[in-house]
Amino acid sequence: MRGVVKFIVAILIAAVSLVTYWCNTQENEFTGEQQHVDMTVEQEIALGLQAAPQMAEQYGGLHPDRQAAAQLKEIGQKLVQSTKASETPYQFDFHLLADEQTVNAFALPGGQIFITAGLLKQLESEAQVAGVLGHEIGHVVARHSAEQLAKAKLTQGLTGAAAIATYDPENPASRTGAVAAAMIGKLLNMSYGREDELESDRLAVRLTGEAGYDPRAMIRVMEILEQASGGAARGPEFMQTHPNPGNRIAQIQSAIQEEYPEGLPSGLVQ
Repeated sequence: MRGVVKFIVAILIAAVSLVTYWCNTQENEFTGEQQHVDMTVEQEIALGLQAAPQMAEQYGGLHPDRQAAAQLKEIGQKLVQSTKASETPYQFDFHLLADEQTVNAFALPGGQIFITAGLLKQLESEAQVAGVLGHEIGHVVARHSAEQLAKAKLTQGLTGAAAIATYDPENPASRTGAVAAAMIGKLLNMSYGREDELESDRLAVRLTGEAGYDPRAMIRVMEILEQASGGAARGPEFMQTHPNPGNRIAQIQSAIQEEYPEGLPSGLVQ
């Protein structure tokens, strides 16, 4: 009888999680995609602003070089103001982090974008900086954080239901099923992350080109990231939240060809 009750409870939890996820659908005005999200743009902006100070603190705070920080903001705002990103409600701001060792850049929901000094010093041109920032703007306008949150809630509900259905307190071996369910959920979310990264690369090609930057600079960015990551020492790509930089180059080249079938215009900043 206890097993039947657990099974029914598990089915109900799974059903509620699935219905909640699939019923929360919105069209992304920037990409035109139908997305499963359960928060408003205003909530995204508020969440990003709230998290920004804590995230900056994890990387040693903001960099004291005001000139470098101002140049970064200038490039970022040029990308926003020259493209459809300016028509979105997001409050874009660009921050240079003090961490000289970590090679990283990331975007919080709502438009707060960060790049470490460790990555900035590796970049060789303004167009490469624009490529990195364009990629992070892509995450924001594509609402990847909101999508990830909705997917995480779905995964949590489904794995929780599986754990309830399989776990038997009188049989410790049944814990293996719950652990396996949690691992599958984690891997699912990681695959979503890789898809988001590739979409942001494609959006960055569009954003940089529209802002007057040569999108081919992103290819060199991938080479720099590959060198910084240690190449093959990274381990299997399947276990990474980001695609291997070397494997993203072909995707970027394809996006450039698709965006500019007649060839890139002249006069782009490289």
